[in-house]
Amino acid sequence: MSTATSSPPQQSRQLKRTGALRAVGNEILFVRWQQHGDRQARDELVQRFLPLARKLARRYSGAREPFDDLLQVASLGLVKAIDRFDLSRGTAFSSFAVPTILGELKRYFRDLGWAVHVPRGAQERAVKVEEAQQMLASRLNRAPTVPELAQYLEYDIEDVLDALETSRAHHASSLDAPYDDGEGESGTMVESFGDLDPSLQSADDRVTITAAARQLPQREREVLTLRFVHDLTQTQIADHIGVSQMQVSRILRRAIAHLTEITDG
Repeated sequence: MSTATSSPPQQSRQLKRTGALRAVGNEILFVRWQQHGDRQARDELVQRFLPLARKLARRYSGAREPFDDLLQVASLGLVKAIDRFDLSRGTAFSSFAVPTILGELKRYFRDLGWAVHVPRGAQERAVKVEEAQQMLASRLNRAPTVPELAQYLEYDIEDVLDALETSRAHHASSLDAPYDDGEGESGTMVESFGDLDPSLQSADDRVTITAAARQLPQREREVLTLRFVHDLTQTQIADHIGVSQMQVSRILRRAIAHLTEITDG
């Protein structure tokens, strides 16, 4: 007893019929989502075209990024494509989705290549300036000047300078990298940095206390200055202003109490 099998023409017709039905089903889902805001239809579209996003993500699977991260980026591109697709154009959704998803993946790697976060507009401007540098350098057989770059790109000179500065964010230098100050002294990059000035930590306090001290009586201001600015002892202050050491102690306590009231108030 033989088993009947479909002939190649029949299989082809079946595949075409299945594809047509699927295309109609996709159109219905797009209408439900775009015209009626049916989020369930949107979710169904995502599930239907998720294999496409997975396939495109695998193109970059040899990169250093985990595949799950790439699939997430590709899925985001798929969602954007679904939201932006214009059904009235009569084109297949996949023709619109592929470049949209690939663009999202390429932007991901472009952003990932920057050592520090740089706004998207500044990144794009820096890339254009770098490309213009290479093109003009081959044409002029020398490095182009900033005015030449500005004229070629129709940018302001300030924009070109900003882009050149932004380009430095593409790569970070190690703090252990060799450093030469140009005067014969060498070392590492970290050794060229200055130390933190401890007095900066008390700068706000000094400003606050100075402003408050202006509200004190003259004698209290004088005693505070002699004690905490000139670092005199209470005995030395007493000799300087012609009072007893006990009086100096009382003036200091009173002045400090007044300062506390002023700064707390």
